[in-house]
Amino acid sequence: MSTITPCFHCGLPVPTAPQFRAVVLGESRPFCCPGCEAVAQAIVASGLESYYQHRSDTAPNPAVLPQALTEEIALYDRKEVHEPFVQHEGEMAEVALHVEGISCAACGWLIERHLSGLPCVDQASLNLSNHRLRVRWNDADLPLSQLLGELRRIGYAAHPYRPDEAAQRMAAENRRALRQLGVTGLLWMQIMMASMATWPEFNLDLSAGMDRILRWVSLFLTTPIVFYCCTDFFKGALRDLRTRHLTMDVSVSLAIGGAYVAGIWSTVTAQGELYFDAVGMFALFLLTGRYLERRARERTAAATSQLVNLLPQSCLRLDSAGQTTRILLNELSVGDLILVQPGSVIPADGRIVDGHSSIDESMLTGEYLPVPRSSGDAVTGGTLNVETPLTVRVEALGEQSRLSAVVRLLERAQAEKPPLAELADRVSQWFLVIVLISAVIVGLVWWQIDADRAFWIVLALLVATCPCALALATPTALTAATGSLHRLGLLVTRGHVLEGLNHIDTVVFDKTGTLTEGRLTLRKVDTLSELSAEQCLAFAAALENRSEHPIAQAFGRAPVAATDVTSQPGAGLQGRVGNRTLRIGKPDYVAQLSGVPAPEVPDAAGQWLLLGDDSGLLAWFGLDDRLRDDASSLLEACRRSGLRTLLLSGDASRAVQTIGEQLRFDEVRGGLSPAEKLTALRDLQHTGHRVLMVGDGINDVPVLAAADISVAMGSATDLAKTNADAVLLSNRLDSLVDTFVTARRCRRIIIQNLAWASLYNGLVLPFAALGWITPLWAALGMSFSSLLVVLNALRLTRQTTVRRPGQPAQKTTFGR
Repeated sequence: MSTITPCFHCGLPVPTAPQFRAVVLGESRPFCCPGCEAVAQAIVASGLESYYQHRSDTAPNPAVLPQALTEEIALYDRKEVHEPFVQHEGEMAEVALHVEGISCAACGWLIERHLSGLPCVDQASLNLSNHRLRVRWNDADLPLSQLLGELRRIGYAAHPYRPDEAAQRMAAENRRALRQLGVTGLLWMQIMMASMATWPEFNLDLSAGMDRILRWVSLFLTTPIVFYCCTDFFKGALRDLRTRHLTMDVSVSLAIGGAYVAGIWSTVTAQGELYFDAVGMFALFLLTGRYLERRARERTAAATSQLVNLLPQSCLRLDSAGQTTRILLNELSVGDLILVQPGSVIPADGRIVDGHSSIDESMLTGEYLPVPRSSGDAVTGGTLNVETPLTVRVEALGEQSRLSAVVRLLERAQAEKPPLAELADRVSQWFLVIVLISAVIVGLVWWQIDADRAFWIVLALLVATCPCALALATPTALTAATGSLHRLGLLVTRGHVLEGLNHIDTVVFDKTGTLTEGRLTLRKVDTLSELSAEQCLAFAAALENRSEHPIAQAFGRAPVAATDVTSQPGAGLQGRVGNRTLRIGKPDYVAQLSGVPAPEVPDAAGQWLLLGDDSGLLAWFGLDDRLRDDASSLLEACRRSGLRTLLLSGDASRAVQTIGEQLRFDEVRGGLSPAEKLTALRDLQHTGHRVLMVGDGINDVPVLAAADISVAMGSATDLAKTNADAVLLSNRLDSLVDTFVTARRCRRIIIQNLAWASLYNGLVLPFAALGWITPLWAALGMSFSSLLVVLNALRLTRQTTVRRPGQPAQKTTFGR
């Protein structure tokens, strides 16, 4: 086979004798296509040639701007279109854009330099963390469509960033929570210094005047924490009292409010201990937990909005004369006829009126191979038309579409609270009731014995029994364990994963992209003529390079070019290479060209394509979605642990059963829709099973959200990763084996932490009730209890190494 070199711009392979070259950095560079060549020339002409010196990797392959995209971008110049997301201030306009295809810091450098060099652009700044670009420019001289075209010209696609209302509200709440957390941490450090200076143990020579000043300084610093940072706790406590449903907000509010009031009394009277440091400490611990929880909800809201964004911004509507007009999606109505060009996303659910093509339905089914669709067949909005134009009559829009149904499945699954969360709610209710009843009884008793001491003793009891250690017992252990797993390639995004894994008895897998790599690869070439395998591969690549079908990617770049290429959806391709008329595709279609009988497929494994010309058959090409190397070791580990394994796939082909038999699954089911997958999962849960789901596609999102524990592959869609409880960043399935081992260690340490916290609260409560513990010692004891819990949890940071099947024995460190 011919040796190939990478494209200087995008890194894809180019032929041995490249047709496209340009001088970059003083040398003639090869390019794979005219698009890469044009982008490179534009970068050089703009004086930004040093981009190629700064980049850490190859940039994304630029898309050549087709006529359809030119028409769609032109719609942004309409006032009613750009008004919602373009802000005007005098003659200047500002817009936020989401830029696709950014791979490194050099991409940001290129985009900012190129746009800033335009005469009408005042400022261009790119946030590399979220790929959000803000541009300030004079839109009277430079329309928004031209601005987007300039980004396309250097190889980057951009569209207006328009978050939905829920995501915007969540982001605003998150910013407020972060401000509250920062203010609390900053002020608490100052309060600690001022308060500790008033302790006799630290400074026996402090004058009365300085002592009073420090008390007032502490009060001044604590007031913003109580009335700004802790307002959510007090609002939650008032809500709980009105609804008669107690939560930790009640006890937290009593402790913080009581300590603050006691501190005011001590400041005014210049007597007694200050408790402002306890207020800051309580607030800091609790606000940190609330902030992390809020961040998780923010990611979920943003991911749900991304699912709706799968639909295109515009479409081509056909009138009665058969003429097309590009319109916005919100102008479309049920019953309209639309033209869907090859490579375009179908904008709405409908039925094909004219044409036949292949539809990529991977966003719904998870299967990467397009399926043939012809006149009379239903198509779904959000899927991709691969090969030939289709005329579609719109049947469903908005909330009635299948895409919206997937969103509703996701929201329903997320709304259901798991049993463990319900049990924790019940336990916390009884704990809070006991603490509050004890505080009331102790206060009444001491009011009769010594009224002057009653308030301080009740306050000491509330502080001593404040559930900080109980609150830290689980999250600190989970944080330490998740940090250890992160080093092993598994990112845990939900706190209940490690504890819940100990109760899992069933593991459900998706096929494509999970057990397999999710892309077809050429595995074998069987020649049927005198031509060599290299020659047959060159002919096949020449035909496939003219196709948008995912199969074409398996053949790489062609050293020769094919002409007169036509596509027969669901059958194959025909074209000319030199003097040969060639066909590649299904056996019946290829054999018709030469009139020979269609041969049998060599074997049942994988996908087989036949190549032939008008004189006979030339070669078989075997393609396969390769099984991941560590899939068998994971399944073997599941069997050894007594876990039941199921394979639920959207793929209806025989490959599902083949993989199921190869990996020895307990149950295999193929051809399932997202709703059917969710039903299968619910059936397992209703029979008492605790289910772990491992998937990667958008079609797996409802099941990932509904499973007791869910894991998404690192190569999964953003929506799948956001709604999963853990993400396998390394894409190594055997990292799940380490996860189960770490989960057992984490559970032991959580039990130890909870036992200690319960023992401490149980012992300190009677001592505080008897008046033997001052509020100061109660705060110190609570801090010591919390520190002990944290130190015990840190033992989980020690690395765990697990022996894999077929690997030599290795040392395993579990910790005790």
